Amino acid sequence: MAGTPDRLDDAEAAAELARLAEEIAHHNRLYHAEDAPEISDADYDALVRRNAELEAAFPHLVREDSPSRQVGAVPAGPLAKVRHAAPMLSLDNAFAEEDVADFIGRVRRYLNLAPDEPITVTAEPKIDGLSCSLRYEKGMLVLAATRGDGTTGEDVTPNVRTIADIPTNLRSSRAKSRGAGTDSEKRPSTTFGTNGDVPDVFEVRGEVYMSKADFAALNVRQEAAGGKIFANPRNAAAGSLRQKDASVTAARPLRFLAHGWGEASSLPADTQCNMMRVISGWGLPVSEDFLPFDNLEAALAHYRAIEAKRADLPFDIDGVVYKVDRLDWQRRLGQVARAPRWAIAHKFPAEKAQTTLKAIDIQVGRTGKLTPVARLEPVNVGGVTVTNATLHNADEIERLGVRPGDRIVIQRAGDVIPQVLENLTRDEKRPAYVFPTECPECDSDAVREEGEVDIRCTGGLICPAQRVERLRHFVSRHALDIEGLGIVHIESFFRDGLLQSPADIFKLTKDQLLNRERWAEISAANLIAAVDARRRPTLDRFLFALGIRHVGEVTARDLARRYRSFENFMAMIERALAIRAETQSTPAEPDRKFAQRRDKAVVAVVDTPNIGPEVANALLDFFDEPHNREVVDDILAAGVEPRDVVHETRASSVSGKTLVFTGSLETLSRDEAKAQAESLGAKVSGSVSAKTDLVIAGPGAGSKLKKAQELGIEVIDEAKWAEIFASSSP
Repeated sequence: MAGTPDRLDDAEAAAELARLAEEIAHHNRLYHAEDAPEISDADYDALVRRNAELEAAFPHLVREDSPSRQVGAVPAGPLAKVRHAAPMLSLDNAFAEEDVADFIGRVRRYLNLAPDEPITVTAEPKIDGLSCSLRYEKGMLVLAATRGDGTTGEDVTPNVRTIADIPTNLRSSRAKSRGAGTDSEKRPSTTFGTNGDVPDVFEVRGEVYMSKADFAALNVRQEAAGGKIFANPRNAAAGSLRQKDASVTAARPLRFLAHGWGEASSLPADTQCNMMRVISGWGLPVSEDFLPFDNLEAALAHYRAIEAKRADLPFDIDGVVYKVDRLDWQRRLGQVARAPRWAIAHKFPAEKAQTTLKAIDIQVGRTGKLTPVARLEPVNVGGVTVTNATLHNADEIERLGVRPGDRIVIQRAGDVIPQVLENLTRDEKRPAYVFPTECPECDSDAVREEGEVDIRCTGGLICPAQRVERLRHFVSRHALDIEGLGIVHIESFFRDGLLQSPADIFKLTKDQLLNRERWAEISAANLIAAVDARRRPTLDRFLFALGIRHVGEVTARDLARRYRSFENFMAMIERALAIRAETQSTPAEPDRKFAQRRDKAVVAVVDTPNIGPEVANALLDFFDEPHNREVVDDILAAGVEPRDVVHETRASSVSGKTLVFTGSLETLSRDEAKAQAESLGAKVSGSVSAKTDLVIAGPGAGSKLKKAQELGIEVIDEAKWAEIFASSSP
């Protein structure tokens, strides 16, 4: 992380906020959409806290794509998309008991309660599963959907119907036996309420999960059948639920635990506790550790009791959720952009254990980053057997002083790879570990760029590890999205010399595929058709697919919108490269001053919102490498034509003006509002300045609204904006 906010200027803060937006969006997509997280919950939470810290210090720099405004990730799989009737929100986190006390204090102040008025909260374990919404109409299950990005999820109705915990008819739930499982297999729920009248419409919200024992047994079966081995129960549950074929889901031991509700035509109770009793009475499982408490100390004692038995529970949990019990208070408290004010998740601290470091392996990623991985003597941490841990980078190895043979402390802060926390045998005499100066995959030099903590292979596309990873990235969902060309085929084709660069994908022939084992006429024809369907990708997908360092989906989209065509984009690159090459330092100029002057000139030529020196120079570094140019030229020569970005605009009162949207939009998503403005010929900015012509302010608008008022800029609400858009000539 960079320095404390008070040591950053606006440019540095904006650059870090841009990086955090990209990085957090990347991890959100891996976790929520692809069920393949690559960092721990604690590391993810640290990124989110850093983003919040910077936004608090620089409120005028809050981005339209800020992680603080996002929930989950946009679903991108093959399942049908479903728009939620009521948003599926995320939760703010507490990491210490003081944070929970602050939460209670905020509730008291917001509701203007007397100091001695009790605030009853419910407390329940936070199960690490896949969020799911069950929509019942007239008591019948009609729709089940994943959370997705909180607004739009995936339709998993046929899959959910195979889960025994979930009744398809609430009215018959009293007569249905809920006693699945054996006496030795303790269920995580209890029916502790009575049936209430089922509303005409009622959405039950909860988690689909897999028990630890069922997860272990599933992986044994998967390994025996040569199938996918899941990293943890959460991934197994998510992968099992999000299947196109519901029979696959039916063969997996999935369970469900209810924790709330969404849209409801009426509510049978007036408190959270009684509502969950009603839901339980309808036949849906509710945690047996769900209890109400009328004082903070009792709620915290419950948290500590759950934490103490965490390892012995049959399912994974990562904290306790507190909710204000009174529903009228919940309604008054409302929500911020992504989370309710009336609930908070009290996360558990990382679990620790001691073991022996057997070896340090180096893995090479798509961008050439060399990542050290600790191979461990197997150790049980919180009920999970751990054999690997991350060492992050060379600086972390030096800080810890770790060497093979050391006795170390590891901590498991989530459901991904743990980290090494402490070296217990640092003082023992043993040769220091020497980080490699050459790539273990291709023997190219491994170097650390100025100001960087990571060491990277310089081999680029001559490095086998980078080639395979770049090919995989090139065809991934959010890049060119070539269906049927997964990692297994890429590795096989690469190994046999059929694919060496992205251009080779577009040179594949049906005959080549038919000569390979397990390829038939239909499968070969389907892959060739899928490749041909991606010969005219949108410009933003094409730029993202190239795998340029620091250029994620958002940055690629910004560049595409700014330059509209690949020809315009490349013309800008040529100008910027020339400017950078022509910029010379003066004898009396310090290196730092020269670098700042050169970077300022480069950023001015790139001239794209939210792109600072780091991203601008990464763009130029990529296109300054001859072998990267050759790769791009080969792709184009193979018949790939990036499509121009076309903005359909129509005459309007805001044509040519600069607009800023701020606050919560109630009828539009932020992207939809921006698209509307651009269709009217307006430019949308993320910050208010003297150049701003109009501000559209929704509920919760803060510093941007204040600045607009100070500058005398016209401010309208969302309803007025809807009138402007509707009245513009078609």
